[in-house]
Amino acid sequence: MKIIKDKFGRRIRLTNERLQHIFLKKEMDSQEEKISDTLKNPDVVKKSLHNESVLIFYKRYENTPVSSKYLAIVVKYKKEDRFILTAFFTDKIKVGEIYEENANMV
Repeated sequence: MKIIKDKFGRRIRLTNERLQHIFLKKEMDSQEEKISDTLKNPDVVKKSLHNESVLIFYKRYENTPVSSKYLAIVVKYKKEDRFILTAFFTDKIKVGEIYEENANMV
C-alpha cells in the first residue's frame, strides 16, 4: 500500500489491489508516477455527479501510451479514510461542479 497526499494535503491510500485493478488497463501499466503527480498537481478537481463522497482529479499529459490525454483519478472520501477507486486516461473532463478546497466532504 502507498500513501499519497492530494492537492489539499489529505492522505490518500493506494492499495495493491486497486493498483492491480488499474494496471489491468494496458495503457495504465507503469503510470504510477503520473497517478501521484495528478493527485498532487491536478488541472481541475470535479465532484462526482453520482456519489457525493467521490472526487475526480484530472491532469492533462501530452505524452501517454495513448497519445495526449487527461489522467482521471477517482478518489472516495470517507470520514476517516480516503482511497483511490480507479484511474484511467480520457479525452475530456466530465461535466460537473468544480470542487473547492473549503467545500464540505464526507
